[in-house]
Amino acid sequence: MRRPIFALLASVSLCFAAAAVSAEAPSYTVTGRIAGPDGSWDYARVDPQGRRLYVARSGSVTVVELESGAVSSWGDIARGHAVLPISGGHLLVTSGNDATVRFFDTASGKQIASISVGKKPDAAIDDAAHHRALVMNSDSGTVSVVDTQAMRVTATIAVKPALEYAALVGDTAFINNEDANEIETVDLARGKAGAPIALPGCEAPTGLGYDARHGQLIGACANGKAVVVDARTKRLVALIDIGKGPDAVIMDEARRLAFIPCGKDGVLDILSLDAPGGVARVGRVTTEVGARTGALDPDTGAIYLPTARFTPPATPGARPGLVPGSFHILVVKPS
Repeated sequence: MRRPIFALLASVSLCFAAAAVSAEAPSYTVTGRIAGPDGSWDYARVDPQGRRLYVARSGSVTVVELESGAVSSWGDIARGHAVLPISGGHLLVTSGNDATVRFFDTASGKQIASISVGKKPDAAIDDAAHHRALVMNSDSGTVSVVDTQAMRVTATIAVKPALEYAALVGDTAFINNEDANEIETVDLARGKAGAPIALPGCEAPTGLGYDARHGQLIGACANGKAVVVDARTKRLVALIDIGKGPDAVIMDEARRLAFIPCGKDGVLDILSLDAPGGVARVGRVTTEVGARTGALDPDTGAIYLPTARFTPPATPGARPGLVPGSFHILVVKPS
């Protein structure tokens, strides 16, 4: 998410060979669209208990009631990046332009706390077992450890700039580094960064997921590749062809699938976590250009993908604009 949505349209492709593995392709289709307010967006998350979808937006949080379809906006955010439902009926939101993390009461939709973190807080992940969240501060190159009950920062760990999404395995945090084309490792028990994992063949890794059954990380790269990394040996084990311009890896461990929305190509690639020979791409859904993040409803298996329509850039190399009134969330469901 370090790059804005418009930069995805200028992504370039590199070609590397990857082995094809056959597996039964699951069937998913776009079944609907949910309209929302104008503005940019970033990560999304479903709260299965509250039956809500949250989307981080440029100036607020878009909230969709999954049962009724009602849409509302919460808060006044300075470029939202991550939304994270946490225990106690709270929602954690990273606010990138003012270096804060906000907490909201999900019963009222009101902000209840704001805490300072590093410069440009971007991705955030929950460590519910320890009542803490990890916030990746992209420009500062630090990780803020946040006590989600006391709503305060308990530690700041220096890593490197350009931190993206992360996965937690025991006391080790694995964090994509978009500029260095590697995965950073952080020993949370010691509060120190460890040796990075090189990702040859991967450009600008952003989204990251973890499959606990096989102990493997799955990362999404801007140049049309997904990487599979053994979390135990900390080594790259596979490159898989996907679409270009992804920004998230959406894990569905119950259905043994991973979804990678590719915003430049306008496709949602489906990976089997249990294919013969290892992780393999087994399906593809045509979505829309710009749909590069999303969220899973674990109860129904539905995927929600925010996007919008674009206008051509005014000058070569400039960012395209957003068509007013065009923001919407694609609904992709298993057939």
